[in-house]
Amino acid sequence: MEVFYNSTRSRENNGKLSGVTASQAILKGLSDDGGLFVPDHIPALDKSLRELSKMEYKQVAYEVMKLYLTDFTEEELKTCIERAYDEKFDTDVIAPLVEAEGAYYLELFHGATIAFKDMALSILPHLMITSAKKNQIKNEIVILTATSGDTGKAALAGFAGVEGTRIIVFYPKNGVSPIQEKQMVTQKGANTLVVGIHGNFDDAQTGVKKIFSDKELAKEMDAKGFQFSSANSINIGRLVPQICYYVYAYAKLLAEGKIADGDQINVVVPTGNFGNILAAFYAKNMGLPIKKLICASNDNKVLYDFFRTGTYDRNREFMLTSSPSMDILISSNLERLIYRIAGNDPEKNAELMAALGGQGKYEITDEMKKGLDDFYGNYASEAETAAEIKRLYESCGYVIDTHTAVASAVYQKYGKETGDTAKTVIASTASPFKFTRSVMNAIDAKYDAMGDFELVDELSRLANVKVPNAIEEIRTAPVLHDKQCDVDKMQDTVKEFLGM
Repeated sequence: MEVFYNSTRSRENNGKLSGVTASQAILKGLSDDGGLFVPDHIPALDKSLRELSKMEYKQVAYEVMKLYLTDFTEEELKTCIERAYDEKFDTDVIAPLVEAEGAYYLELFHGATIAFKDMALSILPHLMITSAKKNQIKNEIVILTATSGDTGKAALAGFAGVEGTRIIVFYPKNGVSPIQEKQMVTQKGANTLVVGIHGNFDDAQTGVKKIFSDKELAKEMDAKGFQFSSANSINIGRLVPQICYYVYAYAKLLAEGKIADGDQINVVVPTGNFGNILAAFYAKNMGLPIKKLICASNDNKVLYDFFRTGTYDRNREFMLTSSPSMDILISSNLERLIYRIAGNDPEKNAELMAALGGQGKYEITDEMKKGLDDFYGNYASEAETAAEIKRLYESCGYVIDTHTAVASAVYQKYGKETGDTAKTVIASTASPFKFTRSVMNAIDAKYDAMGDFELVDELSRLANVKVPNAIEEIRTAPVLHDKQCDVDKMQDTVKEFLGM
């Protein structure tokens, strides 16, 4: 059955009441009314869990994505998957499951930039170019992205040198780790631009959304042969590939006899923009036996408070933490869940999003709260995050990054609180090498005296893991992007790069 995509904010798309195709949604990124694209129904898995358990990653990816991207031919989709999950990943398994202390860490960081964003951003450029051809697009596609640290580099790596595209990444100048920044500012490719903004991630994300919704700018761009699209998780072409690895994780546990067919598992996700856990929610609604979706926040615990109270309130101090990819107060993808629990009512959702834009908060109804029963929310403080890294390392020698540690610490809290012993998959979203200083300081404060790359080598020795290529190549790489701007100058920066 074909899947079409509707906006979360109105019943119209381009003046028509019907939804757009997957390829059109991928190209646009964001709906004309500022809403996000959502599937008109969540398709059910059409292969049994037993059948899926016999498949490798690329085959599972095809079986999941074909159900959402229904206007792609089998050949088109398989070609995109083949080009995405290739030697850019340092393991044929693509997303290994590592058992530590009885939980299963789903390592999503084996791609080119050692963070989970590679899982979707290595396929998005191929989906986008295929979509452009399908829709006879002649304009050059300009990817505009805000990053809290990981999306930026993964998008840059995906789109660098891709014909017919340009990519501009905005990141908070003092809000990412030294390794994250070095990865971005050393990016090669004449079609790439990296800009540090004077503000935080929410400022960058709001600025990008503002540029997207500027109708006059869109006309000006079109006249010059350009059109915008997004590589952020607001793009449905980012979200769909993320569903695949939860299905794969379950299939792997089944294949290895860790669970029986139909057993329920829990999934823990360190959460900032809500895209990664939303993908797990979609997987559950496709028929994957997930019991609880455990949403783990850091000190910016806006989501924890929302799940506890039903009120989403971004009016609070913005905290810079050791898990910067989660330093977010406006979780964009939550809008897709709000739309769903509002009974797929775009008017109700638009009203709540207007309140968030105005007063900075909204409250959901008691009826809507019932739609959150699948979720459990909690958070880990900075001290708890560091303590979890140290505890797990000392317990079994497994070293995790700061974001995975937030998830792991929240999982410990969930277990104590509920006594639930169901098998659990923890989304391990970044390599510890990406946040070396925070990770090593958590293990022992003595490491703080070392230089960044000395720490890398020490971590490699401690964890008994080879230094990833993504780190090796930035040791001596020259800085190619040193541009900075104020938030109100973001649009000018875009126009200058495009020669407008």
